[in-house]
Amino acid sequence: MPVPPTASTAPAEERVREAALDLFAARGYHGTGIRQLAEHAGLSSASLYHYMGTKEDLLVAIMRTCLERLIADAEAVVTARADPEERLAELIRMHVRAHAERPRETRVVDGEVEVLGAAARAEVITLRDRYESIWQSVVEDVLTAIGAPAGEDARLARRALLEMCSGVARWYRPDGRSPLEDVADRYAVLGLRLVGVPHPSHPSH
Repeated sequence: MPVPPTASTAPAEERVREAALDLFAARGYHGTGIRQLAEHAGLSSASLYHYMGTKEDLLVAIMRTCLERLIADAEAVVTARADPEERLAELIRMHVRAHAERPRETRVVDGEVEVLGAAARAEVITLRDRYESIWQSVVEDVLTAIGAPAGEDARLARRALLEMCSGVARWYRPDGRSPLEDVADRYAVLGLRLVGVPHPSHPSH
């Protein structure tokens, strides 16, 4: 009998999370059954609930972990960088790396929010809004620094930057032509150009 993809000596909680990421990303939340989750994690259906609660609990836990990590990383960037342009460049690099390295999380977090019940959806959206508010503030600071109007332009720029950077999850491959750090650097330059920074230099790490 084949060994399920995530069955291993790893702790059961970790196997369940990895199984959920695999299946939710590939099949979607509604397309994933409890029996499939259990088989993929190498557990019985009866024992699965001991490690995950409900299926929605598992989805929310994945989303919460991903978004809290992004928030912490973004806050670290803001703390470490004083110059607005450097902050934005490093935010872009951080977001690109995170989405290229964890594409399953991107598909799940971006694609499954609407399947959640009202309370769970509100929790996830609150976390997402916290992350986006960090970007909004940094973009506004950059526009102010270069003498450009903020307001709606800042909101549109933030949406455009996040959409652009998140897109690497759909195409980046570790064995591709460009190393991830090069991709992140190039995106940083493109992002600075998008918000109107004149002649952005190659961002420093």
